[in-house]
Amino acid sequence: MTLIDTHAHIYDPQFEDDRIAMLEQADKQQISQIWMPNCARETIAGMMALADQYPDRCLPMMGLHPGYVNETFEEELLAVEDALNRNAVMAVGEIGLDFYWDMTYVEQQFVAFETQLRWAAEQKLPVSMHTRSGHERNAFAEAVDLIEKLAFPGLTGIFHCFVGTLDEANRAIDLGFKVGIGGVSTFKNGGLDKVIPHVGLEHLVLETDAPYLAPVPHRGKRNEPAYIRLIAQRIADLKQISIDDVARHTTANALSLLPALYTNLLPE
Repeated sequence: MTLIDTHAHIYDPQFEDDRIAMLEQADKQQISQIWMPNCARETIAGMMALADQYPDRCLPMMGLHPGYVNETFEEELLAVEDALNRNAVMAVGEIGLDFYWDMTYVEQQFVAFETQLRWAAEQKLPVSMHTRSGHERNAFAEAVDLIEKLAFPGLTGIFHCFVGTLDEANRAIDLGFKVGIGGVSTFKNGGLDKVIPHVGLEHLVLETDAPYLAPVPHRGKRNEPAYIRLIAQRIADLKQISIDDVARHTTANALSLLPALYTNLLPE
């Protein structure tokens, strides 16, 4: 049984003192790949260093996180685009919309989001999307509306950290996207217990979002890729199937998103 963590910020300073041990624990849990979303210009170097050190295991993305969009976002986009063009990456991410903390730069968020969706379409890369709602605006719905409006051929990817309704999950699936399930699925009031049983396994992928959103029983502590098995087990319990079935399907789903550059990581 192998598992893939499709979203983990393992370059984060929270892993500075025990990164090798953290990766060893992930290996013990049979996690074959860890996909690393970029956040901003400042995170590129650390992420790419890990990708260079573990090229078949720690796979990098390139993108500007909506939470890092501010008055200098155009400069940030240029830096990220330059890195995208200079480095081998498996996706454009983490991109999207965030209405939770601050609405000051929402207009700029939309510009950055559309720009990066265009990059992904042009380079035939999947996207990893962040959609966090708040302030009476639904980031998921507005992201889907934009994707439908742009109608870029072949655009696909993952709605990362999905916490929406069944209707929203189906809307993502209808667009050709996978639904990223993380630690929230284990929370008592997370709401995904009403969604996951009704979504086919062929549409789900696993993620931790480490070091954030650790699953129960580690909730409130630092998250790490080794905990992906707890998320897989939660899905298995909700669907009343084996964890091996969850692992097999979610791993295949993740691998199906890998661009041509990574065909060496696909099973023969």
